[in-house]
This record gives sequence, C-alpha cells and structure tokens, in this order.
Amino acid sequence: MSTAVTLLDLRLRRRLIIGYSLGMAVYVFLVVTLYPVVKNDTDLDALTNSTLGALVGAAGSGLTSPDGWLNANLYGNFVPLIVLIATIGYGGSAIAGQNEDGSLALVTTLPVSRRSILLAKLAALALQALPVPVVTAVCVLTGRWFDLRIGSVALVGVTVGVWLLGLVFGTLALLIGTATGSRGLALGVTSGIAAATYLINSLAPVVDWLHPRRFFSPFFYAVGDNQLQHGLSWAWALALAAMTLVFAAAALVAFRRLDVH
Repeated sequence: MSTAVTLLDLRLRRRLIIGYSLGMAVYVFLVVTLYPVVKNDTDLDALTNSTLGALVGAAGSGLTSPDGWLNANLYGNFVPLIVLIATIGYGGSAIAGQNEDGSLALVTTLPVSRRSILLAKLAALALQALPVPVVTAVCVLTGRWFDLRIGSVALVGVTVGVWLLGLVFGTLALLIGTATGSRGLALGVTSGIAAATYLINSLAPVVDWLHPRRFFSPFFYAVGDNQLQHGLSWAWALALAAMTLVFAAAALVAFRRLDVH
C-alpha cells in the first residue's frame, strides 16, 4: 500500500521530472559541443582565480580544462540548482503542502502507519532526485567525440554527489514542512539555507575567512572538492548520507506529532 503512495506522488510530478530531464539533456549537449571552440582560449583561464570564477564554479582549475569547463557550466551551479528545485519543491509539499490542501488526510486513512507513509515519500524524493544527474552524466559521455573526456569513476562520483545533495536539501525541506505545517516556510527557509551554503562553497577558494567554513556546506561534499578530477570520496558520501538520515529521522518524529486535517 505504501508503494501506491510513492507511485501516486511520482505520477503527479512526472511532467515536471520529464521536463527537467529533457531540458537538461539539451543544455548539457550544447555545453559539450561548445568545448572544442573554447578549449584553446587561454584568456578564459584568467577567470579561474577571480571571484567571478568562484561564483560560477570555475575556481581551482582552468576554465578550458574538461573538468573546469564542466564545473563552470554544469556541476558547479546549474545541475545542483535543477535538482534542488525538484527536491526542495517536493520536500516542502510532500507532507505540509498536502496537509494544507487536505489531501494528506485521505492518505492517512489508508491501512498503513505514518512511518510507512513517510518512507514512501522519501522513496519518491530519492527517485525524483535521480533523473537529472543521470541524464547529465549520459550526455557528458558524448564529450568523447568533442575532445572533452572525464574519467568514468569521477563522473559516477559527481553524479552520486549531486543526487545525495538533492536528498539532503529535500529531506531538510520535508523536515521543516512537517515540523511547522507550512509549505511556504519549508520552501523559503530551505532555499535560503541552500543559497547561503552554495555561496560558502563557491567563495571559499578565494575568500580566506570562508575557506575553513567550507565544511559547513553540503555543496563542498557533493561537488566542491574536485570531484570531477578525483571522484567522490567515501567520507564525503557518508557525510551527505548522514545528513539525509538525520533530517529524515527528525521528519518522522515531527510527522507522528503532526495534526493532520
């Protein structure tokens, strides 16, 4: 029965998921095909050590290198952004939004526990976070025909990192929404935290006082530690997974106390 809850939520958001995935595929293919045009433009590397370069995810590696180009145009900004739009949006509405519109009351009448309902919502969240990073990785693989080559291990690692990043902020939105009963508050607070931690990770390479604080940003563990060069370390993957589990467990406690109406 809880599987039906997962499938229903996925069905309601299928157009959004498909739209994001198709749009990302077109954009990534454009980024990949443009690489041969810019790979020998050394003037672009001047951005690498600038604050502007940091903001677009190009700090630390040459903008014309394969990993620098993909970071600046995909993994340092756009791919996480699209994943977070999907997961934060769902996390805020999965419990709080459905409680506000009255549909959650119908779900709780099913012969399943609240724990099972929340686990079903978490499964839907995990599945929604997957298509965009996977589609991105598949399209990046076409770069082999455009002189843009990234190691397979590194590509798998950064894909997993982006997926886990989506789970972190999605479960945070779920927790805030469940604890407060407000979809708007969940979306606003989680989006603000995501923006702040994104800036911390992006500016840490060029702002001295932010550098030691990069460990407070989930973006650092997912995409900010040269994952396109070295892959995702087990320690960073476990850190992201631990955040997700903590937020999910807290959301379960809050859901058991929620007054469904």
